[in-house]
This record gives sequence, structure tokens and C-alpha cells, in this order.
Amino acid sequence: MTTADIAAIPLSDIDHRAQLRRAVIASTVGTTIEWYDFLLYGQMAAIVFAKLYFPSSDPLTGTLQAFAVFAVGFVARPIGAAIFGHYGDRIGRKAALIATLLLTGLSTFLVGCVPTYAQIGIWGPVVMVVLRFIQGIGVGGEWGGSVLLSMEWARTGKNRGLLAAWPQFGGPAGFFLANLAILAFSRMSGDQFLSWGWRVPFWLSLVMVGIGLWIRLGILETPIFQQVIADERVARAPVAEVLKRQPKEIILTALARMGQMAPVYVYNAFVFTYGMKVVGASRDFLLIVLLIGSFFSFFTIPFSGYLSDRLGRKHIYIFGAAATGLFAFAYFAMLDTAIPALIILATLIAFAFHDLMWGPLAALTAECFTPRLRYSGASIGFQLAAVFAGGPAPMIATALLAATGSGQVIALYIFVCTIVSIAATAALPSNRGRDFARDHL
Repeated sequence: MTTADIAAIPLSDIDHRAQLRRAVIASTVGTTIEWYDFLLYGQMAAIVFAKLYFPSSDPLTGTLQAFAVFAVGFVARPIGAAIFGHYGDRIGRKAALIATLLLTGLSTFLVGCVPTYAQIGIWGPVVMVVLRFIQGIGVGGEWGGSVLLSMEWARTGKNRGLLAAWPQFGGPAGFFLANLAILAFSRMSGDQFLSWGWRVPFWLSLVMVGIGLWIRLGILETPIFQQVIADERVARAPVAEVLKRQPKEIILTALARMGQMAPVYVYNAFVFTYGMKVVGASRDFLLIVLLIGSFFSFFTIPFSGYLSDRLGRKHIYIFGAAATGLFAFAYFAMLDTAIPALIILATLIAFAFHDLMWGPLAALTAECFTPRLRYSGASIGFQLAAVFAGGPAPMIATALLAATGSGQVIALYIFVCTIVSIAATAALPSNRGRDFARDHL
């Protein structure tokens, strides 16, 4: 059945509630797998990659180099957003999402097969960079399609924030699974883990991709995109058109993410460097702390999406950004005490404030763009932040630590990022009264 055939099916002939439920499950499971794949590298970069792929460097420099490869995936994400945004707005959300899942999953599996520096020299890091770039392209196209697959089945705007928050739930869920896998396999003796144990979590991605494909193949295209086809409003060059028609929205949605994206990669990836080298905490303890934080995010993310439906996306997002920026100073002060209970508490509070941004972010971004250009516009705006906020964050934090030895300087960096987010979010156009299902250009 072609996309045009699907568009011709009257929506009244479909069990809408069942399709909505299936679309939300497909989006959430898919983003969980994609984020597991993408974030797994960040954890391994901090724990083992500096030793395996940059052995000639001192520990801090090796970590910085490993995080540089980590950043390559973020550079690729806007490219993936443009590629899959084009096809998502041309042929549909479902087809693009199947392609992103395959691309990310297979490249992650291959990361687990890359020989180390000791085995093939400089070609080990080179191959890792290539695979990380491919992985980033897949993740760059995933987010927009997953969010739209969930949101565009909503009949009204009363629960769009909650529906869009479920794909966002895939972020901490994937992070939780990545940390759980690392924790499980790192229980091996040090030699076994460094020799081959670290590879197994990457290989497990292949199994997860199979599950994700089985779920996604069973869903239908969204009613809103069906309507775009029926109205013959499909854009011929959606990326070029959205860049021409809605550049302000793209720039502002990208800047709005600075205060969300930079802190989360400090909390999730750089924390291993800071915790182990400065605080003196063990790797396993930090993994457990992040598992606890991720578990509580399972509840705070949907709740923040729900709040955005009741109190407004911008209000909740701005409050979360302000709280994150102010708490950053206390976060590092609590880590510096080296008291386990305070480290856990600092992580829980930091995650909770971050989730007040992460939950409403999907709906806040997608609602800025017209349906026929939404996959492209929302994806590009969302993923552009990866280049200047997400990818560089662990590197910037590591460089600041090397230069000053102080966590408070890193907290100041987070604070500045949140100020940018607050200003950009306040400048976003109001979407009250706008028909989410109809073009407004």
C-alpha cells in the first residue's frame, strides 16, 4: 500500500485510540533504542575509550580526545535532521523512522567491532570517528519523526505535551539501559572488560533494533500527514522551504536548547571525569547514581509534559532553565563533599530541573512549524543545538577543569547556557489559537 493509498483511508474507519496507543509505544521504544545507542558511546568515552584508542596521551588529555570523537556524532546530527526531515516531509514519518533505526543500530553494533589502537594503530580512532558520524546522522533524523508520530495522532491540543513527552522519555530510558549494561559487564575483571567486555553492550544493539523494527512496521502514517497528502500540499524541497520561510523559528528553537543540552551532557558524561578524578568516587558508584537519576526521570518527564498542557510550554520550560542554571553551583558544591548521599541528592535535583525542560521541549519545538514542513523544521532546530551545545559540553567542561581545577567555573558555564535558553524561549512565537493540523504560512 502506498502513502497515497493510506491517505485515502477515512480516519473514521480506523480505531483511532488503538493507533494512538501503538504510535506512542512505537515512538517511545524507538527513541529508547536510539538513545541507548548514542549515549552508550558517551559513557564508554569517559570510562575506557581514552585507554583503548588514545593510549599515548596522559589521562586527562586522552579523555579530552575521546570526548572529541563523542562530539563528532553531534556535528552529524543536523545533517541527519536535514536528510530524514526531507524524506519525512516528502514520503512520511513512518518510512523515515524505519531508516533511522536501522542506520543507528547497525553503526552502533559496528562500534563494538572496531579494533583498538594497539591492534591497528591510528586506524582504530579513524574508524570510530566514521561510525560515530553515521550514528549521529541516524539519531539526527530520529527525534523529529518519533515526536511527530506521537503528537500527530492527538485529536486535540489538550494532551499534545504529554503525548510528545513519551518519546522524550526514551532519552532517560536509553540512558538507563546503557548504564545498566555497562554496570553489568564492568563487573568482570579489569582485563576482561577492557579486552572484550565493553564491546557486548554495543553488540546488544542489534537485538534491540530487531524489536524496534517489529513494532514500527505495524503502525500507520499519522492523520495529519495523510491530510497533507490528500490536500496535495507535500513540499517538493521541505528543507529549503523551511529555511526560507521559518528561519527565526529554527534559530530560536536551537538556542532554546542550550540550557537543556549542555547541562545534561555534563551530568551524564563529564560526571565520570569529575567524579573519579576530583571527587574520588568509584566508577560503579557513579553508574549507580546515574541509574537512580534516570529511574526518577521516568516519572518527571511525562509529568512535566502534562504540566505544559495545563500551564503552558514556555512557562514550564523557562522555569526549568532558570532552576537548572541556579542549581548548577550547588550541584558541584554537593559533589565536592564526596558524601554519597549528597551526590545522589544533587543528581536527583539536577535531573528533575532538567526534565522540566526536556518534557515540554518536543511539543514546544514541533508546534512552531507548519505540518508540511514540520519534520524538517523541528528536526533541524532541535539538532542544530547538538553542534554548539551538546557535543562540545564534555570537552568544554574537561578543558575548564584542566585550566582551573574548579567545578564552580563549569557551573558558571551551565548558568550562561541557561540564560541563552530563557531569552530564546521567551522570543519564540506564541502558538495559542494556532491549528496544529493546518498550515499557517
